Amino acid sequence: MQPITQPTLLIDEAKCRRNIDMMVNKAKKHGIRLRPHFKTHQSVAVGKWCQEAGIEAITVSSLKMATYFAKNGWQDITIAFPFYAQEMAGVNKLAEEIDLNLTIVSPESIKVLKEQLDYAVGAYIKIDVGTHRTGIRPEDGEQIEAMIGEILRNPMVIFKGFMAHAGHTYGARDEAEIQQIHQDTLKIMCKVRDTYQEKFDLHDDPLEVSIGDTPGFSVANDFEGAQELRPGNCVFYDVMQTQIGSCDADQIAVAMACPVVAKHADRYEVVIHGGAVHFSKDFITDGHGHKVFGQIVRLTPDGWGEPIPEMHLARLSQEHGVISTSPEAFDTLQTGDVIGVLPIHSCLTANLMRGYRTFDDQSLDHLEGQIL
Repeated sequence: MQPITQPTLLIDEAKCRRNIDMMVNKAKKHGIRLRPHFKTHQSVAVGKWCQEAGIEAITVSSLKMATYFAKNGWQDITIAFPFYAQEMAGVNKLAEEIDLNLTIVSPESIKVLKEQLDYAVGAYIKIDVGTHRTGIRPEDGEQIEAMIGEILRNPMVIFKGFMAHAGHTYGARDEAEIQQIHQDTLKIMCKVRDTYQEKFDLHDDPLEVSIGDTPGFSVANDFEGAQELRPGNCVFYDVMQTQIGSCDADQIAVAMACPVVAKHADRYEVVIHGGAVHFSKDFITDGHGHKVFGQIVRLTPDGWGEPIPEMHLARLSQEHGVISTSPEAFDTLQTGDVIGVLPIHSCLTANLMRGYRTFDDQSLDHLEGQIL
């Protein structure tokens, strides 16, 4: 590998491909369509690894991202972000070329589609299953019924069913809590689906339940009632996912390579080039009450080792990162070394870094690093 001269996001292709295979095999085992969320990697190159594993349908988080992947051969895309009026021209352009599904959270967006849609699209109504970010509450039956009625009256919109993201699994701190949220989500979504499938007599074209959160997908083994799974962060995983219990550290497929630039023996701190503009400011709190902005690993010629328990990334400013070490570990790092840092939230870290480097010195794309 060429020398590291600045913060560089390394990707372990073998780990990433294993994570992709895990997703594919789990969905196959349960007989459910896999539509992984590409917002984590946002990479055509990583997308090709997904295609090679048999993935044919994807989820994205923006019209821009959908357009990027459509231009690179993906023909079945769901935008899992609420459709809004300002996107209409772009939606029409994309819907002419691919099978496009939209996420609906308001009656106003349905009206815009009725007035301005030129090409057929699929539509999922987003249900809030407890995350309280967006979506219709399952108990708001009058609103759900009215929205379905408006969708069904528009021949250009194909009502696919209901979508949920149980994002509150990220607040869980053990597998049992994740499992409970997952089961509650399935119960809510299947009840909503069954209620309105019966009410609108849609048995000839059954409605779908589409769910997607990485912790739930990773630990659950019961997906009965769902037709589609949309995990995202499984492709890379990260330190937050290890703390939640979604994965082991050896499944994390990205690490930031950072030059060591200074040492301070009076406080056993080591400074690296790698700050908030590289990692984001997401953190976890460890068992000692310390904020952890990343876990420290030793880089090897073809990857990295296990997290070093005597060190953690303790503080970030714009370009600086400060590693706190034990007295014994302090002397194992020297100015001029390059150390690895496992990110807390790989989606944000990848978005900030706008590209990846493999261990055979290939540069891999990221949407945010492209001029479109």
